[in-house]
Amino acid sequence: MSELQKGIEYMQEHKFEEAAQAFNNYIEENPEDPVGYINFANLLVHLNEYDSAERFYRKSLDLEETPAAHYGLGNLYFEQDQFAEATKQFQEAMKQGLDDQDLYFMLGMSLLNQEMPKLALPYMQRASEISPKDVDIQFQYGLTLAYANMIDQALEQMNKVLSLDDHHSDAYYNKGVCYLYQEKPNDALVQFEQALAIQPDHLLAGNGKKQVEQLLRDQDS
Repeated sequence: MSELQKGIEYMQEHKFEEAAQAFNNYIEENPEDPVGYINFANLLVHLNEYDSAERFYRKSLDLEETPAAHYGLGNLYFEQDQFAEATKQFQEAMKQGLDDQDLYFMLGMSLLNQEMPKLALPYMQRASEISPKDVDIQFQYGLTLAYANMIDQALEQMNKVLSLDDHHSDAYYNKGVCYLYQEKPNDALVQFEQALAIQPDHLLAGNGKKQVEQLLRDQDS
């Protein structure tokens, strides 16, 4: 087993000091191989050692342009809320041929965090197509549709989330919000109550329920 493989296994076992030593050994044995630097950088990101991680990613890119290094840098910037920089790195990884749901999801999330839901939409949609049973991806795609003011589609997507996880309180809450946009307060109330039945401390659902109940009282008076 190579030092690289050892390092990856140590990381999976949360033996981070041993992983660092193994990756360091691999780099000393293979100083021109960018993969060693990328894996060491991934470990450093996991340990929140962002400055050091960035240096290792940059070193790997000096040796060879790889989508894995750009994707790693994108995650590094995302973790530090540098969403514009993260977007650039994810786009570069995609340009170089990386094609998986994590890339599309993270690119979509980076754009969402810059309040660009319409730009995020195709990436979230692609991630949802690749991973149709990933609840988190399906939910974030639904939120993106809602932020893009595509309420009917967002409602449909929240139903899809609930078909995967019928105890997803946030999906019920967001269904309620969609119904409010459609001016269906009674339907919204049902969804807020369902969210609270699952998660009694759901503050947004609790607040939504109070507002809808007040609205319905005002309509009846």
